[in-house]
Amino acid sequence: MNSVLKVAAVVAVLLVAPAFVLLSAWNLDPAYSIQFKGTKAEGTFSGLTGLVVFDPANLPAATMDVQVATATIKTGNKMKDGHARGESWFDVARYPDIRFHSTAFSRVGAGGYSVSGDLTMHGIKKPVIIPFQFTQQAGKGLFTGKLRVNRKDYGINGNFFGFTVGEEFEVELRVPVAR
Repeated sequence: MNSVLKVAAVVAVLLVAPAFVLLSAWNLDPAYSIQFKGTKAEGTFSGLTGLVVFDPANLPAATMDVQVATATIKTGNKMKDGHARGESWFDVARYPDIRFHSTAFSRVGAGGYSVSGDLTMHGIKKPVIIPFQFTQQAGKGLFTGKLRVNRKDYGINGNFFGFTVGEEFEVELRVPVAR
């Protein structure tokens, strides 16, 4: 390797390395909550995993790629849970995860943010925008946000044996993180 290439490589490392230090990933705290509410159905999901890189001072470099296991749905009713995991709802055997992958972050108002990205559920990917708040103190942070999801947009028809379950669900997210 000639000396010009060596110098260029060293300069590149020196320029890029600080970005990795500043943009280290947040670790997801197991005390998170993912709650959903709709007409005649509400509950939670668990099993959240993924990558969150977020710095309010550097939104263009932020990224979020997270997923939650569909089999972890809990409604408070074992029969409803079984139906929700079945073929006419989440079909957990074929679609084991709900995934969100960010495409852009932006500021919204005083102290708020939004993240645009793709939500993939039941094998269908749709663009969504999630407004959220982020607070941090002493190496810990908290993301809170809400979005509305129409199950039919994702091909979830949901036969519930005569029960009328709403099409739209409000999803509330509370995700603590730590460095």
